[in-house]
Amino acid sequence: MTWASEWAFLLFVPLLLLVSWLFWNRRQRTPVVRFGAVQHFKKMAKPLRAKLAVLPILLKLLGLSLVIVALARPQKANTKIKKNVEGIDIVVALDISDSMLIEDMQPAENRLEASKETIQQFIEGRVSDRIGLVVFSGESYTRVPLTLDYRILKQSLSEVQTTRNIKMGTAIGVALANAVGRLRDSTAKSRIVIFLTDGENNSGTIDPATALDIAKGYKVKIYSIGMGRDGQAQLPVYIPTPTGQKIKRYRPMHSKVNEELLRKMASETGGKYWRATTSKGLKEVFHAIDDLERTKIEVNRFVKYDEEFYNYLLAGAFFYILSVVLGRTFLRRNP
Repeated sequence: MTWASEWAFLLFVPLLLLVSWLFWNRRQRTPVVRFGAVQHFKKMAKPLRAKLAVLPILLKLLGLSLVIVALARPQKANTKIKKNVEGIDIVVALDISDSMLIEDMQPAENRLEASKETIQQFIEGRVSDRIGLVVFSGESYTRVPLTLDYRILKQSLSEVQTTRNIKMGTAIGVALANAVGRLRDSTAKSRIVIFLTDGENNSGTIDPATALDIAKGYKVKIYSIGMGRDGQAQLPVYIPTPTGQKIKRYRPMHSKVNEELLRKMASETGGKYWRATTSKGLKEVFHAIDDLERTKIEVNRFVKYDEEFYNYLLAGAFFYILSVVLGRTFLRRNP
């Protein structure tokens, strides 16, 4: 409840002064009869009219009070909020080649698990952006198309593993073209690809330069991330035993990120390149992307006020008229 004319409450001051004066004046004008003993009069019951003698003036005061409240114009606010959301379409392209199993992204288990954990936290921080997931090694496929169903997206992400079911290698060009293709028909104001890889382009039928031209043609911005450290690394492998168990062993492997290519992909599309060598560093990269690509939300507030004074005015008039009727009929005081 709001009040459009709060100044009207000041009228209670003269009303209180009037009440004080009436009761003081009435007390002064009350006739007095002297008796030697009043105990017999005390035993006499007061008639109903005597008990209700003060009712007319109380009803008048109530009526006037309600009129003052009506003058203050009580209003009921009906607020409507309209949100205009300009969402962002995001495709995450995640490398799932065997080298993503290298355990150099402490404290995470390996590069792939560090990526999955960080991407999931990134998804949870978005509100109204469509997000898709593309995975790749020597080939690429879309695991989840652009969607607002973050539950399904996170479930699918949690099940991502390196796999022998697709060609081995690192097909950066094919993966980028696939990710951009998912954004081709997007009408979002901002369309971006977050590209995570730990290798060089050594596979695929689409050259990275061609895929980059496609991205520029569709005005897709690329944020590229180089995963892990360069140099000799230990790749975990699991060797089955005759009993059906698997023993974890390591074999040497050379790991190198093509930073020049990733920088070019980012700079020529208006994006940015980062190198992430720890889980904490990768989280900081995604925080930076989150700050750079914020969903624009415009909030328009509409407030409609419904006047409530009419009911108070009617009630005030009713009690005032009732006091006048009672004062001149049933509760009339004879001179």
